[in-house]
Amino acid sequence: MVTSDGNMLQNYVPVYVMLPLGVVTVENVLEDPDGLKEQLLKLRAADVDGVMVDVWWGIIELKGPKQYDWSAYRSLFQLVQDCGLKLQAIMSFHQCGGNVGDVVNIPIPKWVLDIGESDPDIFYTNRSGTRNKEYLTIGVDNEPIFHGRTAIEIYSDYMKSFRENMSDFLESELIIDIEVGLGPAGELRYPSYPQSQGWEFPGIGEFQCYDKYLKADFKAALARAGHPEWELPDDAGQYNDVPESTGFFKSKGTYVTEKGKFFLTWYSNKLLNHGDQILDEANKAFLGCRVKLAIKVSGIHWWYKVENHAAELTAGYYNLHDRDGYRPIARMLSRHHAILNFTCLEMRDSEQSSDAKSAPQELVKQVLSGGWREDILVAGENALSRYDSTAYNQIILNARPQGVNKHGPPKLRMYGVTYLRLSDDLQQQSNFDIFKKFVLKMHADQDYCADPRNYNHVIAPLKPSAPKIPIEVLLEATKPIPPFPWLPETDMKIEG
Repeated sequence: MVTSDGNMLQNYVPVYVMLPLGVVTVENVLEDPDGLKEQLLKLRAADVDGVMVDVWWGIIELKGPKQYDWSAYRSLFQLVQDCGLKLQAIMSFHQCGGNVGDVVNIPIPKWVLDIGESDPDIFYTNRSGTRNKEYLTIGVDNEPIFHGRTAIEIYSDYMKSFRENMSDFLESELIIDIEVGLGPAGELRYPSYPQSQGWEFPGIGEFQCYDKYLKADFKAALARAGHPEWELPDDAGQYNDVPESTGFFKSKGTYVTEKGKFFLTWYSNKLLNHGDQILDEANKAFLGCRVKLAIKVSGIHWWYKVENHAAELTAGYYNLHDRDGYRPIARMLSRHHAILNFTCLEMRDSEQSSDAKSAPQELVKQVLSGGWREDILVAGENALSRYDSTAYNQIILNARPQGVNKHGPPKLRMYGVTYLRLSDDLQQQSNFDIFKKFVLKMHADQDYCADPRNYNHVIAPLKPSAPKIPIEVLLEATKPIPPFPWLPETDMKIEG
């Protein structure tokens, strides 16, 4: 039964749907606007709150430095607005292609790839020297080698141009979130498990810090620490190894030594600083707009159950049973008033193969709890397309881990959930019928609510970032705190 009850409305979690990766083609054309309109109206009729879309750097700044063409995206945004949906826009500074689910290929701009021809170290590099052209290495964040601009300046200029060219959509409050891409697949991480280089689940992945810029940075860090004799790891294995077969991750391996801890701290801190710097620029670009900033953190759930957490470590999340690798990220986000968007909400431990030592449920609890403890908003999405009630019920549980409160806002509530992704499979009738029930339960059995203020989602003008948090204060958040208690299953089941 659908009702409209002011108290129950406080339990409403909005649902967004990710648009297809190639909705704007690599030639910068809006693909099939009529077909898309039909799909968007179908989503609106199913009470979906909005959609999310990648705004690809490789499409917009294709023709040359600062030569932006937003026309196809303006048509897309107008269409979304006409269909009565809200919009989450991702600043996608990464390549599409080479990751799970990538069905189209959109490289980063050719003029950037051309610079990489003469200086291949602008790309992430593994120990054997293989380059990854999905995203520029953090090592060039502050190197003015892109026709006089640094990577950070490129990202900053892009976001400022987005704001100027989409000002009407920002003013009309069509755009509610700007998710800032910070790495491969848009996630704040290193490209440690690239399928394009032969990685297969559940391989531990590889460290990606062997370009000349990061090597020089590490060398300088060692000199400051008085350990010039240490070097980058050479015992961490290859993409598809298991932890125990490596010197670095095996029991009592390098990762627990002073040298290993120094490296892992440096490697993960580089990531924190990368996110912090780019969010500073995003905040300046969108200051005063009624939007939220957001970033995405990857759900690396394999090897979570073993002491070394190898797959998380190679991705840059320095997370161990006695060290929280995610709460420092949440603390960094708090100064930018930004949302932490996390993946793998649909997964259950019991569905994973035992040899992957995987624990997605524990991981989700840890990351979301860390965000709530740092007093930031958390949002999320599913990692793989699922159309069954088991997966939907798991997402609903994570959205309100302690259930609904019939008398007002629930103790814990996610800010929003984005479903991956709009497809023919989703729109197939029986799948879509279950999806509509999922949306209703996310809305706590309430009618669609067009005004987010009615469920406590006030989007105020973006305030300036707070002063930079010293690294030692960020790292105080590595002290583990048990996660909040979760109900064993949701009190808002799809079958209910």
